[in-house]
This record gives sequence, structure tokens and C-alpha cells, in this order.
Amino acid sequence: MAGLAGRMSTVVKAKVSKLLDRAEDPAETLDYSYQKQVEQLQNVKKGIADVVTAKKRLQLQESSLQQSLVKLDTQARQALSSGNEELARTALERKNVAQTELQSLDKQVGELEDQQQKLTDSEQKLRAKIEAFRTKKEVIKAQYSAAEAQVRISEAATGVGEQMADVGLALQRAVDKTENMKARADAVQELEAAGTFEDLTALGSGEDDIDRQLKQLSSSSAVDDELAKMKGELGTSGAAAQIGSGPGGKAAEPQRQGEGGQP
Repeated sequence: MAGLAGRMSTVVKAKVSKLLDRAEDPAETLDYSYQKQVEQLQNVKKGIADVVTAKKRLQLQESSLQQSLVKLDTQARQALSSGNEELARTALERKNVAQTELQSLDKQVGELEDQQQKLTDSEQKLRAKIEAFRTKKEVIKAQYSAAEAQVRISEAATGVGEQMADVGLALQRAVDKTENMKARADAVQELEAAGTFEDLTALGSGEDDIDRQLKQLSSSSAVDDELAKMKGELGTSGAAAQIGSGPGGKAAEPQRQGEGGQP
């Protein structure tokens, strides 16, 4: 079961990777990478600004402490001059604390300056790296666009592209259908000439081919008999006309009543 689950996981990952690979546009990927690097550069600049701000704040505190040191030293001298040794001691103790704080601030300012210098160096290196990447990115995008255009032209010219393949398949199907239709038309014409097909108007009359042939023979015999009869009639009429004809080809006139003869 564990092996099956692992295999399914591998198949799913492979399918997802293939889909992502097909959907990935190198130009978009390069632009996104460049954008992320620019964001990193902005973050470095922001870090430098924060460090400088903190350093300036500490430097202000240093300036204030230095002024306090001068003031406490003056107060201690004035108290000692007036014979108030206790007040002079208190002023000197405060001065000592201020000097300790000032030393601490100096150390912190030094650390911030070092950090600022490191960030500045990193910012300069990152800037140069981003500029180089931007130039290379544009070159790669141009090369990819040129290669993509070349592939499309080659696919269109050779007919191996996906769209051209669909067009080729559609054309082949049209040719196949045309050839099949022509072959079918030729077959129907050949069968019709051979008398294979029955007369559709005779369908439903209950006659088969033998019945139609016998009927045709009967019809021919009747025609022959009628033709012979007409010939006989025409022959008899012709003979009677010849017998009744007198000399000169005229028929004898009938004897009139009352002219030397009996009626």
C-alpha cells in the first residue's frame, strides 16, 4: 500500500511538473526574478536608512552628554571655589557617569558605522549584480523570442506544428471522404447499369423479376397479334377495291330503272 501511494505521489508530481513546465514563460520568470532582486535591493537600502537613523540618534545623545560634561565640570569647579566640596564631589560623580555613558555611545556609534559600511558595500554589490542580471535577462528574452519565432516559422513551413497538424488532419479527412464518396458513386452507377437495382416504383406490387419478364412477353405477343389483325383487314379491303373497278380503273355504274331492262 505504501509503495502504491509513493508511486501515485510520483505520478502526480510528474504531471504537475509537466503542466507547470508547459505553462511557464521564460520571459515572465526572468522578469519576476528581476523584480524579487530589486525588492531585495530596496530592503537593503531600507536597512541602511534604519542604521543611519539609529546612528544619528546616538550621535545626538553624544552631543547632549558632551554638553553635560562641560556643564558638570564647570559646576564642580564653581562649588569647589566657593568652598562647597560636597557639591563639587556630586558634580564630579555625575560627570563620571556621563563620561561612561558617552564611551558606551561612542562604541555603539562605531558599531553602527561598521554595520552601515557593510550594508553599503552589500548594496553596491547587489546593485551591480542586479544590473548585470537585468542585461542578461533582456538578452535571454530576446534570444528566446527569436528562437520561438523561428520555431513557429519552421513548424508552419514543415507542417509539424500543433495547429498545422490539425489542419493537415482535417485536410486528410476531407480527401478520404471525397474518395469514399467518388467510389460509392461509381459503385452505384455500375450496379445500376448491370440492372442490379430494382425499379423503386414497382416496390409494393408483389411482382418479382420473373413476373415482370412474363408480363413483358405477354404484352409483346398481344401487340404482335393486333398488328397481324390490322394487316389482314387492310389486305381484304384492298382486294375488294380491285374487283369492283371497271375499265379505266372506274367502278361500273349501277343500271338505272326504266332504261331497257327490268328493274
